[in-house]
Amino acid sequence: MSFLRWAVVTVPLVLLLGFASGRAVPAGSENSWYVALQKPALTPPGWVFPVAWTSLYILLGLAVAVILHARGARLRGVALGVFAVQFVLNLAWTPLFFGMHQVGTALLVIVAMLVLAIVATLLFGRIRPLAAWLMVPYLVWISFAGVLTWRIGQLNPDAETLVPAAHTSQML
Repeated sequence: MSFLRWAVVTVPLVLLLGFASGRAVPAGSENSWYVALQKPALTPPGWVFPVAWTSLYILLGLAVAVILHARGARLRGVALGVFAVQFVLNLAWTPLFFGMHQVGTALLVIVAMLVLAIVATLLFGRIRPLAAWLMVPYLVWISFAGVLTWRIGQLNPDAETLVPAAHTSQML
């Protein structure tokens, strides 16, 4: 029963924080800078991102609930700390990439996030294997997101200085 109590808190919390980060700045097709970028051929359609992130945040919330439920487990505090740091990096990525247009820095952040997420997954696995398995789709997705970020950087070496064309509703 304690797992369910944790999940009722962790899943909405992770979803709320992820949603807040995603809405902090216009992203995807709502961001004129992003629309102006050249994107790699493997970039999925825009609707995939909110579906993927919602699903992943639910899995992350469940993984954290599993670890929180493992009271007295050795490494529990360390695992949750590593998870928290990588999650803060996750939340920082969207404003950094879409808001500040810092593709190179965003790539460094996603690499650090991936390394810490792998460490968190390994620690979770030592505590409760189920929690580690719940992290696997996230590891795959952020690896893919890292490749997309890297390719966007390659295709748009001047991305930080790119200014999208101004839109006007004025008729001439």
